[in-house]
Amino acid sequence: MEDTIALINRAHNGDKEARDTLVSENLGLVWSVIRRFSGRGHDLDDLFQIGCIGLIKAIDKFDVSYDVQFSTYAVPSISGEIKRFLRDDGIIKVSRSLKEISFKALQVRESFAYDQGREPTLEEIASEIGVTNEELIMAMESGAEVESIYKTIYQSDGNAIYLIDKIEEERDMNEEIINKMVLENVISELDETEREIITMRYYKNKTQTEIAGILGISQVQVSRLEKRILLSMRRKIDGKNTDS
Repeated sequence: MEDTIALINRAHNGDKEARDTLVSENLGLVWSVIRRFSGRGHDLDDLFQIGCIGLIKAIDKFDVSYDVQFSTYAVPSISGEIKRFLRDDGIIKVSRSLKEISFKALQVRESFAYDQGREPTLEEIASEIGVTNEELIMAMESGAEVESIYKTIYQSDGNAIYLIDKIEEERDMNEEIINKMVLENVISELDETEREIITMRYYKNKTQTEIAGILGISQVQVSRLEKRILLSMRRKIDGKNTDS
């Protein structure tokens, strides 16, 4: 079986056969995810089609510079696509097994942080509970609360403060405008290649592999250039903020 990263690189460069191979090789992953959503009133074949959409999105968006296995990255994309589909019908429910894993993960995290003085890694939590990384990620996602912007965050004497009030209060339009001007000024000071990399990466949402293909260099070179450019931009922004 061809290396997954090599297939992803080929797929990002427009190789449909490589993309199809990745989908075919990960269909078992899709089935393992959708089985956890059985009993929601939808045929599993329908959920399978939705899950495949999430898998394809994961293939297209996966950055080979990530220090994570593709399957670990793909699971949230697959489950997220299915959740959106079910949420549209208002019938999504979290299974008891996922709730149990999520609860155990919270206990392990708190105990580990107390004993070791640091946050545990995903692998350490999964190993302690006895589940795979993918199962742990899905359980943690299922336990995430979807906040309403009208959720009450404070109430006194019958006067409630809602989440939307806090969001609006913290926004400073003048500061946002200034920050945007500073950022645009810093970007304009980059040389042509540096400016092109930042534009493609953060304004056109291209992957490092896609940029490498356009510039005719390796993905590793793009990664190093991006880190160097961002560090330089950060120093310039800090310098401008200090001057002001």
